[in-house]
Amino acid sequence: MANQLAGGILSTSVVQSGDSAPPHREAVDLPRGAVMPAIDTAAALRGAVEATLSDFLAREAASLESADPALGALASLARSYVLASGKRLRPTFGYWGWRGVADSAPALETVLPALAGLELLHAFALVQDDVMDGSATRRGRPTAHEVLAAEHSAAGRAGSAGRFGSAGAVLLGDLLLVWADRMQLQAKVSAAALLAARRHYDEMRIATIAGQYLDVLSDAESDAWSIERALRVARLKTAGYTVTGPLLLGAALVDGEPDGSVAGAYTVYGEAVGEAFQLRDDLLGVFGDPLITGKPAGEDLRTGKPTVLLLLARQLATAAQRNALRELPDDAADVARLTDVVAETGAIDAVEAMVEHRITTALDALVGAPIGPAARSALADLAITATSRRA
Repeated sequence: MANQLAGGILSTSVVQSGDSAPPHREAVDLPRGAVMPAIDTAAALRGAVEATLSDFLAREAASLESADPALGALASLARSYVLASGKRLRPTFGYWGWRGVADSAPALETVLPALAGLELLHAFALVQDDVMDGSATRRGRPTAHEVLAAEHSAAGRAGSAGRFGSAGAVLLGDLLLVWADRMQLQAKVSAAALLAARRHYDEMRIATIAGQYLDVLSDAESDAWSIERALRVARLKTAGYTVTGPLLLGAALVDGEPDGSVAGAYTVYGEAVGEAFQLRDDLLGVFGDPLITGKPAGEDLRTGKPTVLLLLARQLATAAQRNALRELPDDAADVARLTDVVAETGAIDAVEAMVEHRITTALDALVGAPIGPAARSALADLAITATSRRA
């Protein structure tokens, strides 16, 4: 679909040859008018999502840059941020939510823009989350606000580079969210299906913002935070837009709101896998390998963030261990010492047991769900792979 504003507020121009964004990647080679068949491999789905994102971002970046050459840097950063890496979990869950209730030979191109657009929603959340957390790296690369701050300094501009970087990253996140909205509307489905999918998409956005607010609040009320509240944040901030929302959105793209039994199974599965996903993230945040996760280890310990892992460690700790866990570390040696204390409390095993319980709940939800066998098998695999990852 062409940019609706082409020739209006923004006008499309040719992408400059000096654009540093990753090159366009073709996932499939179909003759004009051909129907893209449903696919069953993760690599093929990822390729289709990548190509759809690349095409969309190239058009939008060209349109944006045509308004003013200075916007080229923002557009290039947006493209590189989205296309550089990522697990593409949200489009994957959306795809199998769709396949679970679609017919035996659905046309993928009808829903691919809406599914791929979930990655832009994810990118929006990550960019602004990094600003709020003051994170320096993401996926082993400088965060968006750090890139913009460095560009500001290199150009010798007036004013604070840090302030410019933060302001620019907030605007970048806003832009990615608008682009995500635009991609949702490019799905070639009935009006009823589009409206139903939009309702789930809106709930995903609201839940993400609500969860992020509670996450920020937890930093200021860490001593009063509970495990149940930490899990509530996980359901809102992580499960809602990572698993449950994409599943329901995908199902809605078939012919409107899915059957209640399908929606119920997807919701139970999604909340269980989403919570397990966040619990794994909590473990990786303390015990993960930075070379694999792309993020520094021990960040939650440095800030005292009340994750389920840390809250359980405090519950299980001896008096001496509990006192140690309440002290914020001053340096890497302190972080290493606190990491050992968390491990000694037995909190790792407790969190691993919570992950396993949620995987079992998710798999049980699939057993009686009225969905296709390919989707049932794929979602069962995803419940395990998404929650046993190392990054």
